[in-house]
Amino acid sequence: MSTKDYKKLSNNVLEAIGGKNNIKQLIHCATRLRFNLINDIKDVSVIEKIPDVLGTMKVGEQFQVIIGPDVDKVYVEMKDLIEGTENTLNTSNNYNSNESNKNPIFNVFSSILDALSGTMGPVIPAIVASAFFKMLIAILGPELLNILSEQDNLYVLLSFVGDAAFYFFPVIVGYTAAQKFKVTPTLGILMGAILIHPTLISLVEKGEEFSVFGFPMYLSNYSGTIIPVFLSVWLMSYLEKGFNKIIPNSLRSVFTPAFTILSVIPISLWIVAPAGTFLGNYIAAGLFELENIVGFLGIAIIAALYPILVMTGMHMVIIMTLFQVFTTQGFDGFAAPALCYASFSVMGVGIGAFLRLKNKEEKSLAASYALTALVAGTSEPTIYGICTRYKKPFIGLMAGGFLGGIYGGLTKVISATLVPSSSVTSLLTFIGKSSANIINGVIASLISLVAAALITYYFGFDKEEPGLKGQK
Repeated sequence: MSTKDYKKLSNNVLEAIGGKNNIKQLIHCATRLRFNLINDIKDVSVIEKIPDVLGTMKVGEQFQVIIGPDVDKVYVEMKDLIEGTENTLNTSNNYNSNESNKNPIFNVFSSILDALSGTMGPVIPAIVASAFFKMLIAILGPELLNILSEQDNLYVLLSFVGDAAFYFFPVIVGYTAAQKFKVTPTLGILMGAILIHPTLISLVEKGEEFSVFGFPMYLSNYSGTIIPVFLSVWLMSYLEKGFNKIIPNSLRSVFTPAFTILSVIPISLWIVAPAGTFLGNYIAAGLFELENIVGFLGIAIIAALYPILVMTGMHMVIIMTLFQVFTTQGFDGFAAPALCYASFSVMGVGIGAFLRLKNKEEKSLAASYALTALVAGTSEPTIYGICTRYKKPFIGLMAGGFLGGIYGGLTKVISATLVPSSSVTSLLTFIGKSSANIINGVIASLISLVAAALITYYFGFDKEEPGLKGQK
């Protein structure tokens, strides 16, 4: 697409969602524009018919327009168009108010997903950067090529740079959560810094009793955690708004930040942060227990269903849990390998569709989707451009992941290195344990790719599908 096309696409999407006055918030991830809208969209098919839009998805209160790997360029054009937006209500008849009579339990669950997605999405670039340096250690260090020893300055440098994002996770999440919950961003950063302050960590390591305003606190090391600061910043959003309402404008810049932190510290250290730690630990423990119960079959099931979870936004729960698992034990032999197999299954569907389709335009699109999955690790073009469009490729998608997961589970493959990528580079996740682990991980991934490609080729399309007839 050219620059002119990006601008046209942005205009078309903006018009279809009700204009800039219908937007409360706009962010983007690797493939999607993520809108928080004032009024819900009544007919999403209008947007889905826009050229270069791959599909739409509603996750919690967030409406997502799936663009693909070019989303950052569309986002820039979109931001230019909505610069200076006033959040006034659009009363167009094409839109329904968000205040609908939905199931309250569904609303709570959707809001949690929306908050997690909006918080964790912006964190991923920092994790990718740090994980890259940890990957270099795994490749160049004693466990593989043995080019660097643990005493080499370069090894030490790569080590602490690779650990930085994981250690300071509360600070990073504090910032992104503050943006999501509309808290002053620096207060979110401060909250994260408080939770990992060296004095607090020293108290935890020594096991010394410590009280906050006369009440004992539960001692816990919050380094590398997500949920404690996430919940604390969520609480801060209400406290800051409350103080802004009662403190005069002339005093607000000084006393609102101070009173917000003063109020949140005891509640966070007494209740919220410890509760977040327990919740995070139980989620991680639940993943381990599931592995013990279902074994290799669970790996296959996750690999088969993960693309569906991506479509619903539920994948953020698994990603958040994996961050916790890698921070806790440094590897994972359950969900992380399954995600790699699922990624290769997506690649296989794109390849199978490319080989099967005869229509030049559709064949070219399938090739671009497959290449995007292989090189960029972006699954949405294949999922929405092939699976959702033709329906039957979902069979190959899920079967490929399942079969790869069966082999990987039986051979006890683990992800020894966190590689937050869905491209062919995701194979690097198997480096760091043994040569057998690498070989079996690669074999399992190739099984997913080949099985998905073959099943898509032979069973992914109806015989009367026009795309199989080609162009004259």
